[in-house]
Amino acid sequence: MKTKHNATDCILVADSGSTKTDWCLANGDGTCHELSTSGLNPFFLNENEMVQVMRVARQLIDTCPTAIYFYGAGCTPEKSGIVAGALQKTFAQAARIEVESDMLGAARSLCRHEAGIVCILGTGSNSCFYDGQSITANVPPLGFILGDEGSGAVLGKLLVGSILKNLLPAGLKEAFLKRFDTSQEEIIDHVYRQPFPNRYLAGFNVFLEEHLEVPEVRALVLHSFEDFLTRNVQQYDYKHYPVHFVGSIAYCYREVLAQAAQNIGCTLGHIEKKPVKGLIHYHLNHRT
Repeated sequence: MKTKHNATDCILVADSGSTKTDWCLANGDGTCHELSTSGLNPFFLNENEMVQVMRVARQLIDTCPTAIYFYGAGCTPEKSGIVAGALQKTFAQAARIEVESDMLGAARSLCRHEAGIVCILGTGSNSCFYDGQSITANVPPLGFILGDEGSGAVLGKLLVGSILKNLLPAGLKEAFLKRFDTSQEEIIDHVYRQPFPNRYLAGFNVFLEEHLEVPEVRALVLHSFEDFLTRNVQQYDYKHYPVHFVGSIAYCYREVLAQAAQNIGCTLGHIEKKPVKGLIHYHLNHRT
């Protein structure tokens, strides 16, 4: 049944990536309480593990929401039941619980009910065409080994590879190893033997940001964004629709992203760091 929330409703919106989950408890008057927990991806966590993380959020929320809208990475139709089950155990009094993909969350946040191309650039990357109501086309992101161009994980992977192969200007390798107090052997161990290598690699983006004025570093970021646009966005009707972005990587490197879009011939739309506030507006003000 379609509903529209009124001023007495208290809704909880969550946006979860591979690294972090942003929660926002919103009253009908628009006042919000925001908090963060670790990421909740059902491809990596089972229901009980998710409950443990969600309880951290529940302890910081002083009221039970009437409705919960959870948007997350890995929330495919096959996996969303794991998240819904964990939410039901954690927020047992909520009358309504919906679990959708982070891609649909980004689309609703950025486009509301307008058509457009929507992209996520965070630890991972993804894209879709949104017709104003639903996602009608989606190029598979494939993860940081086979795809995820322009993502934090891929940028970190490209940086580490260039550093260890001595392809960047003299001095950067020493600065990099000192900055993270690491070694080639430790990096290889983390990437090939430890859990969550995507999060580990994405953590090196702080070094890219700190050295973005180095031409070779800027070129690395620019070319990865161009790869994302040519391998993903150009498969949609990018000549007639704006391309919107959300995510920490898109926001951090928005000036480089704008240059990449200009080089490829895309019309850049909104660039937001997080989708949560847009989703709050969507659910409080639109029929869903």
